[in-house]
Amino acid sequence: MPTPSFLRPALIFAALLLGAGLALRGLPSAAESARPISPPALDEPSNPQATSKVAVLAGGCFWGVQGVFQHVEGVTSAASGYAGGAADTAPYEMVSTGTTGHAESVRVTFDPRRISYGHILQIYFSVAHDPTELNRQGPDAGTQYRSAIFPANPQQAQIAEAYIAQLDQAHVFNAEIVTKIEPGRNFYPAEDYHQDFLARNPTDPYIVANDLPKIEALKRLFPDLYRATPVLVAAAAPRN
Repeated sequence: MPTPSFLRPALIFAALLLGAGLALRGLPSAAESARPISPPALDEPSNPQATSKVAVLAGGCFWGVQGVFQHVEGVTSAASGYAGGAADTAPYEMVSTGTTGHAESVRVTFDPRRISYGHILQIYFSVAHDPTELNRQGPDAGTQYRSAIFPANPQQAQIAEAYIAQLDQAHVFNAEIVTKIEPGRNFYPAEDYHQDFLARNPTDPYIVANDLPKIEALKRLFPDLYRATPVLVAAAAPRN
């Protein structure tokens, strides 16, 4: 769960009230603020010999971010986890305090022959979260819910930095992007009960209010990249 269990009912109720209030005023909720944006002008060059690459992204609760990328064509795995802190502070109970330096993150493994790193970032900024919210997403607040990119190499960092500048210059959003580029950070997989949470719990009130609209936005804005059947962590786990 993205927030301590004793706070979840109140936060879910608040999220539902917020969404209802915004709808009455004709304004989009946080989960419905997805918008079409241009792809990055700078992207990785094609390399037919490369068959697998990784992007690590943080954009609020990892349930929704993982769920989005599990529905993207060319993605071969999307795992929830933590990045930004040390290995010994990666358990959820510690990360949820907001004092570990970790952010709830998703490790996206993709086939660069089918989708580029730049297009992964395009979906990240357009659909997966709101990159203008500082240390929060929807009802979840704290540095563990920050918007951050953990590049695997200097080239990824350069592409991400250039793309943020490109989007800010075009005034795509109503405020400046607050996404941080944090190189040199390791990714630590989250506990099993966090993996595939959206796919396993599509009627959970938190998922319904905050994350299912992101899946619909992906389908609407990126029809050529949308896959109806998600690629699941559980399906890739070895069987005894």
